[in-house]
Amino acid sequence: MEIGTGRIGSCSKEDQKIYQEWFNFTDSDNDGRITGSDAIKFFGMSNLSRPDLKQVWATADSKRQGYLGFNEFVFAMQLVPVYELHASNLYVVDFEDIKPPVMEGLDILIMRKKQSSKLSTPESNGSSSTETSPASQWFSSKSSKEISLSSVTSVIDGLKRLYIQKLKPLEVAYNFNDFVSPFLSGTDERSVPGNTIAVQADMPFSGLTRFGTAFLSKFECSQMPHPLLKHITFVDTPGVLSGEKQRTQRSYDFTGVTSWFAAKCDLILLLFDPHKLDVSDEFKRVIYSLRGHDGKIRVVLNKADQVDTQQLMRVYGALMWSLGKVLNTPEVVRVYIGSFNDKPVNEAATGPIGKELFEKEQEDLLSDLKDIPKKACDRRINEFVKRARAAKIHAHIIGHLKKEMPSMIGKAKTQQKLIDNLETEFGKVQRDHHVPPGDFPNVDHFREVLTGYNFDKFEKLKPKMIQAVDDMLGYDIPELLKTFRNPYD
Repeated sequence: MEIGTGRIGSCSKEDQKIYQEWFNFTDSDNDGRITGSDAIKFFGMSNLSRPDLKQVWATADSKRQGYLGFNEFVFAMQLVPVYELHASNLYVVDFEDIKPPVMEGLDILIMRKKQSSKLSTPESNGSSSTETSPASQWFSSKSSKEISLSSVTSVIDGLKRLYIQKLKPLEVAYNFNDFVSPFLSGTDERSVPGNTIAVQADMPFSGLTRFGTAFLSKFECSQMPHPLLKHITFVDTPGVLSGEKQRTQRSYDFTGVTSWFAAKCDLILLLFDPHKLDVSDEFKRVIYSLRGHDGKIRVVLNKADQVDTQQLMRVYGALMWSLGKVLNTPEVVRVYIGSFNDKPVNEAATGPIGKELFEKEQEDLLSDLKDIPKKACDRRINEFVKRARAAKIHAHIIGHLKKEMPSMIGKAKTQQKLIDNLETEFGKVQRDHHVPPGDFPNVDHFREVLTGYNFDKFEKLKPKMIQAVDDMLGYDIPELLKTFRNPYD
């Protein structure tokens, strides 16, 4: 079943009031989320079959969060009568005209709950209490108690719990934040205007402060109303320099900033046009900094209507040849060809076949962008698992360097020798712990950071911490995904 986005979730004020009452009734723990166990009881009062209810849930929970917020709940309620009519194309459905479905026995249950609430509510004595969600405590340093899976209401919340309980202790013990990536914070990603966002600790861009004021003075955030921007944030980099400018005109670590964003984004677009296919030294360094994020990379050949069909074939071949030298991956990268602007395609150069190709390519690119929110949960899980494995390898490396240090004499000399022969030490760790060589960090960057540390003060390898992360990867995460899968699977 195909679905549009124009009027989904919109309804009259009268219907919204009904949906709000239903949502409050179904939300048993009052956390603003309808989980699978709640949904099975509630949606069972509709006339839909289990296969149809499975589709309703999958369509409403398109981001695979494992729960429905109020907007998703309204959308699910609007889908119920649509499925009852066996509609196959949701693009033709006017959701604003859809009335709340008939839910057998719901009115009686709501009435009983209201009566029960009146009987059990104590008289007000002027005092009030405020309940704090467990999720708000998970990233706090004061939170030390383990939170059971039963208190988690989404996949993302579960990952936060696992991070604070099992992964962060390992990262803290072995200074993972200095070598690889800053500690994760508990704030939700959002866009705020102005470059001050980078120095606010409660914002997702606070990690950029490490690149200094030279970068921050050039970093700007802007906000504008657009339906797509409710779910996606675009980050636009300055143009890549070539020639002498590469060496003299960057006042900050450009590739470092690019790598920082690459680790947190969902999609990376490399832009070319037919007249600028060369890959400069700076561009090469940028592409190399994207190592480990190959699956996120897409290439856009823009302004393709400025050349005719024959020239375009040569341009495409030259582009793939240039990329093949810097993208160290056997898979062929996806290239979108077209003229991506608000002007009509130059049909005089491309011909009718070229115009049709460009339109299809533009549709594919927009489809890729629209799929980002739907795949966001899967990507977060993937990035979390990658981070956990990287933290394990990092702990093994630090533990190994600590073990190689002498107990009394010659510490400084031994440390320098270990730094100089770091690649050999990586090989030892790989053999001892059976780690794939491609999972190790960049040896030059690691060596550079190591020079600021005293190896003698490193922590010894703690097997219990490693085992906790192994348990998380092998048991906790699979159980979390199983808990928040489609309740009708």
